[in-house]
Amino acid sequence: MRECVRRAEAADIPRIMELLVQVDMVHHIGRPDLFQGPTTKYSEDQLAEIIRNDSRPVFVFADEDGVVLGHAFCVHRQIMGDRVMTDVRTLYIDDICVDEAARGRNIGRALYEHVIAYAREQGFYNVTLNVWTCNPGAMRFYEKMGLVAQKVGMEIVLS
Repeated sequence: MRECVRRAEAADIPRIMELLVQVDMVHHIGRPDLFQGPTTKYSEDQLAEIIRNDSRPVFVFADEDGVVLGHAFCVHRQIMGDRVMTDVRTLYIDDICVDEAARGRNIGRALYEHVIAYAREQGFYNVTLNVWTCNPGAMRFYEKMGLVAQKVGMEIVLS
């Protein structure tokens, strides 16, 4: 077996759950006022349902031993008949994570490039994502991949 990016399978769920805790902790450390930690945003049952859903593809990077070292959660989106927005199909990247111990090996790049190739093959107009400003490493990564700001969310904390 060799390293590869592929669709997630039910057997990958335990490892993906571990990675989701890492994602949560990055956000919890950056914004403990908003993110609980350590936890995951999906249960194992929810994740199994997502993996079976073709409109929510999950891709994983597996090493030569089949160990999942990263994931990319995606969601098909399309606004139809809006008075302002055009009817374009967007592939939204809900989450990309590379195991902390495997960073610097271009796994994130491989996942991202796979997502872009999938989006092109499926005829999507664009690929979008959100990134928290408390995660500057992710922001640098996405900028390095060529993404540019589409919109900026702002806040004022009232407590």
